Amino acid sequence: MKSIIKMYFAALLLAVVSCTAGFEELNTPPTTFTNVDPGMLLAKAQKEAKFYQGLEYQNSAYGSWIQHWNSSNNIPMSRYIFARWSWDTYYSALRNVTQIRNHLLSGQEENPEARTKLAIARIVEADTWQIITDLFGDIPFSESALGEQNLNPQPKYDTQESIYAALIEMVDDAVKQINPSDLSYGSSDLYYGGNAEKWIKYGNSLKLHLGMRMKYVKSDLAQRVVTEALNSPLISSNGDNALIKTNTDNNNSYHPVLRHNQGGSPSNRYLAEMLVNRLVVTNDPRLEYIVAPTVNSVKAGEPSYRGKFVAPTDEEMVGIIDDDYSLTSLCFYLAYNQSKPVPYYVYTYSEICFYKAEAALEGWAGLTEAQAEGFYQEGIRAAMALEPFGITEIPQEYIDTEFSLAGLTKEQKLEKIMTQKWILLFGRSIDAFGEWRRTGYPRLVPGHNLGSTNGEIPRRAGYPNDEILLNTKNYEEAVSRMAHGDSYLSRIWWDVR
Repeated sequence: MKSIIKMYFAALLLAVVSCTAGFEELNTPPTTFTNVDPGMLLAKAQKEAKFYQGLEYQNSAYGSWIQHWNSSNNIPMSRYIFARWSWDTYYSALRNVTQIRNHLLSGQEENPEARTKLAIARIVEADTWQIITDLFGDIPFSESALGEQNLNPQPKYDTQESIYAALIEMVDDAVKQINPSDLSYGSSDLYYGGNAEKWIKYGNSLKLHLGMRMKYVKSDLAQRVVTEALNSPLISSNGDNALIKTNTDNNNSYHPVLRHNQGGSPSNRYLAEMLVNRLVVTNDPRLEYIVAPTVNSVKAGEPSYRGKFVAPTDEEMVGIIDDDYSLTSLCFYLAYNQSKPVPYYVYTYSEICFYKAEAALEGWAGLTEAQAEGFYQEGIRAAMALEPFGITEIPQEYIDTEFSLAGLTKEQKLEKIMTQKWILLFGRSIDAFGEWRRTGYPRLVPGHNLGSTNGEIPRRAGYPNDEILLNTKNYEEAVSRMAHGDSYLSRIWWDVR
């Protein structure tokens, strides 16, 4: 299959091709991988795997499915019309990060100059695998990313359940291998600048994330994994947040949300009705940072906010006046505040707080349901303190209406927790898509266009055509395990709510 083959042969060329390279250089043996800086490949994988989450144009529509973005006028997938995308983006990230263990630092697991680098790369790899399997379900895993010497162009599709078990073990092993006294990546590491102690926290936090994803499909295992993670060092403040610094003068380093304002159709820049209404109705202090007032309301001297409905029918799209709907103000903030570009967040303390609140609802890790409210409130405060909001004094009106979980059922408490997480994950569409599928919150109403789903919000991405053509037998076997075949309606392993 083309994407897997690319994973290795493109990496071979990386070490040997230059503008003056001759034929003999193309035959340089794989040992020349030692001349490539592992940090370069780590950084590329980090950015590839995470920036794609925030893009809502060209070949991505997860933000529309999760009703952060509208995107309906330009992207067929946002109207639930089946298409195949995302696969190559994430296997490309894997192609880069796995070269570190397969070639550049292979066999150096006990070398202080390589040990922690290998462990960090392994955590990034596990993180990327988790994104892929959560989008597609069963994927080539155990017979993939083994290096070109063990290249299998037709790898089997492992079950998502087995992949999750392997990823948890992978993360555990990597965290144990990290040693703060070892040589690390330094500034090449886009998340933490090579800080080994923060990578330990990130690894444990990733384990918490993996454990919670299994909550409704394999509760006993989920509880064990979550408990182990909660009893380990985790991201414990906004100072531990994993983030990628961005700028406004280099297209490759734009904040993904800014790229909505820099390229593609203007239709990609409008926000969804669900998100805008939620922020307006609750008087959320983040509103003005996320949503811009409509052009026509500003012209009339009465600024107001209005989101577009998602997945409209052809009839509903006729006569739409864009200036009656809200763009995201974050685009403008990022474009004009060049002296202080906003970081792109990868994993935050706020998420840890919301996970703790959820664990408390279940009574996991020695926590009690009564503790859930405190974790929930801390999660909101941490979320509002993020850039560009910087909100440390939250209006009392918002505290009075949104902070309390008193008098609610367990399920109602979960809904409030997950709705706040959904707002937090604006700009991280794939993470939001995963949390919505896992819990069913917030409650989303599909748009009216029937698309390929008979009007249902999609539950997964579709496998690429390359797999159908070049890995047919294994593709067909994987598809046979799906209730609705290779379609938007088939649910992945842990999506049972």
